[in-house]
Amino acid sequence: MQAIDYLNYIVDEIHSTVFATVDQEGRPVTCAIDMMDCDENGLYFLTAKGKSFYRRLKQNAHVAFTAMKGEDTMSRVAVSVRGRAEELGPERLPALFAKNPYMAKIYPDEASRSALTVFRICEGTGEWFDLSKTPVERAAFSFGGAAEPDNGYFVTDRCISCKLCYAKCPQKCIDITRKPVVIRQENCLHCGNCYEVCPARAVERRGAV
Repeated sequence: MQAIDYLNYIVDEIHSTVFATVDQEGRPVTCAIDMMDCDENGLYFLTAKGKSFYRRLKQNAHVAFTAMKGEDTMSRVAVSVRGRAEELGPERLPALFAKNPYMAKIYPDEASRSALTVFRICEGTGEWFDLSKTPVERAAFSFGGAAEPDNGYFVTDRCISCKLCYAKCPQKCIDITRKPVVIRQENCLHCGNCYEVCPARAVERRGAV
């Protein structure tokens, strides 16, 4: 999947997210925010300028959210995103109301909508995590000008093929037919078991795991 496919999944298949900002004292605050549209430049949502949420966005534009779909843990897809929220103003409101007609029940007329403004999450990175599959499936993506995230574990040439990493890997996502062995990144939990057990210190961590 491409980045736009993950963004479309968030908007069309999940929609409501648990959205994190920080207050003026640097303490985290979460709230429920709907992702109403997307394109190659980012994700779009709206809020009212009188809300505390709006003030937090203006004080600190760095944001994050998690969106989940599924009946229970083992049927769940989770997508987590972080990026920068920029205010675009009201010009995109008609398009967002057209795409999300339920909003007319909350803000029924033009007068009530005068308090609304649109934000876009840009310069974003994200992670896709699907526990409904065996082994689990994960992927990283970026959009809106952000660099591709670089995280996880990898095995260096110091590998001695002892296979202890495979024995301790909960998803058995290490190809032990090769030397050095290779971690299948698309199935890795990032649990760090391989890193801890390797006697040759051949497993290295990259980025923010």
